[in-house]
Amino acid sequence: MLRENQTTVTEFLLLGFPTIHNFKILFFFVFLLLYICTLAGNVLIIVLVSTSHQLRTPMYFFLSHLSMSDILLTTAIVPNMLYVIMAEGAVISLVGCISQYFVFGVSASAECFLLTVMSYDRYLAICNPLRYSAIIDFMLCCQMVFYSWLLGFLAALSTVILMCTFQLCNPNVIDHFFCDLTPLLEHFCSDSFIVDTVIFFLGISFIIFPFNFIVVTYICISLTIFSISSITGRQKAFSTCSSHLAIVCSYYGTLVAKYVVPSKVQSFNVIKTTSLLYTVVTPLFNPIIYTLRNKEIWAALLKCINIRVQTYCE
Repeated sequence: MLRENQTTVTEFLLLGFPTIHNFKILFFFVFLLLYICTLAGNVLIIVLVSTSHQLRTPMYFFLSHLSMSDILLTTAIVPNMLYVIMAEGAVISLVGCISQYFVFGVSASAECFLLTVMSYDRYLAICNPLRYSAIIDFMLCCQMVFYSWLLGFLAALSTVILMCTFQLCNPNVIDHFFCDLTPLLEHFCSDSFIVDTVIFFLGISFIIFPFNFIVVTYICISLTIFSISSITGRQKAFSTCSSHLAIVCSYYGTLVAKYVVPSKVQSFNVIKTTSLLYTVVTPLFNPIIYTLRNKEIWAALLKCINIRVQTYCE
């Protein structure tokens, strides 16, 4: 890291996407549309789970918190990113930059643990169905969700505290569209080995360990499904976890590529692309996968619409 210029840095310049000058309006409206769809879809899931009695199960309870995490994550990034795109770069204060990373870090870390909790829920439902209701009660669901958010909060807080121990170096230009961990740490005056070790440790602790747990649970789920004699039973069992598995693959795939693979072997374009996937695209997968392929969600939605229509007509 550079040490020769260690003047006080109070703000950063986010470059965003300098190469899309001629297409910035197109990119602006595409990302705006994705953001609106993400908010609408995830809010719809939260409302349906909160109001529909048929969706008051552990799986949908966890799903509603996953939607909250997606809303928090994408809202921390996309609105400011849209401004950066239209302004072709924008200044953000040091406090604003750290705050943006903190909110993003809390939601991203919490989502890792929420996906892990959801895999454990599917494991018990399929591999131990007779004891499922006795094990997964409302109190345990609340505890698992609480600790998921708490661990996410502590993960982001520990990183921010670590940042406060480093001294900032010039230049204060970040070649990214938000204050992500990797480009942000590159502006702190510490040995690159320390920075890379911090990123790698966080990746192992909050990405690899939960992902390995999910892999183990799905191996057990797969073995149980294959042991079911009837084809109908296999299809029903697989349908209950296929949506969650699709989200796990998309979310963890981008996170592993972003935070576990050493940053030095990745170009800035690759880093921005993977960041776009888990900050803009993946949060939209949750409502799409769980609504388009879920009959219970559709039934709850149609019932809600029917009640509203009847109330309006009366």
